[in-house]
Amino acid sequence: MSTYRARFDAAVSFTNGGGLEVQGFLVDVPSAEVTSAQVGELFLDSLGLLMAGDVELANLEIIEAAHKGTRGGPAANRQPSGGRAEYVELSHVIRDGMVTLPNLPGPELDKQLTREASREIYAPGTEFEIGLITMVTNTGTYMDSPYHRYPDGHDLTGFGLDRTADLPAVVVRLEDSGRLGIDAAALATYDVQGKAVLLHTGDDARFGTPQYVEEPHFLTRDGAEWLIANGAVLVGIDAANIDDMTDGTRPAHTLLLGAGIAIVEHLTGLAQVPPTGATFTATAPRIAGLGTFPVRAYAKLP
Repeated sequence: MSTYRARFDAAVSFTNGGGLEVQGFLVDVPSAEVTSAQVGELFLDSLGLLMAGDVELANLEIIEAAHKGTRGGPAANRQPSGGRAEYVELSHVIRDGMVTLPNLPGPELDKQLTREASREIYAPGTEFEIGLITMVTNTGTYMDSPYHRYPDGHDLTGFGLDRTADLPAVVVRLEDSGRLGIDAAALATYDVQGKAVLLHTGDDARFGTPQYVEEPHFLTRDGAEWLIANGAVLVGIDAANIDDMTDGTRPAHTLLLGAGIAIVEHLTGLAQVPPTGATFTATAPRIAGLGTFPVRAYAKLP
């Protein structure tokens, strides 16, 4: 289903005097047929302006684009359909030899027991296959636990389902931000308390290619500090690393995992998830002694 945003210039006068002018402002709109008056109302709602008088719009353009969660807009007001739940897959498929990161070996899929060999074990007409996979734990879409960074941090078994399943999700649209670093200012308008914060950069379009690690998006130190201070439960990203890979201190991993916040890297498909209203699940097997492992990540849409 297509979604739309409005781009425009605006001038607002206030009933107690003064005014405000903006250029190239963007708001989510419910359809391509939205009127200028409706856009003006959405503009005022998005800023929460008090005592606003007349609003004059110019250069109004309706563009097809993913909603970013304009306050008071269609994504914020989306209601449950009441029908069968709709799910969106958010993890990459693990395949033999796939490349997650160029410095890590790809998985090797083999068979521990072939169907042909099993026929010698079971009754006539009965056969089974037992697969075998060899891979590094940082393969495909995976979750990091505190043990990944800290020797005394808890491993994958330390995350209860209340920290990884059916979490209210906030999708932060960043693919057209013009900046690689995702800082506190880029997050400041979002309510992240108790939520899975999913950073939609669009880098997943390059997954599996050499370009995936060229100028990827990342979470900055002050962005991680802001998420911790504001109560995020889980942070995911559709990029090669949640950290700036040129920074050996890895501040995002260090801070988030130090605070017990799960990290999910190499997500995909976030464009299909609304800014708010969906729930997010990413669960790894309960493997003791591992800090990282692939997950089946998905969103349940409202």
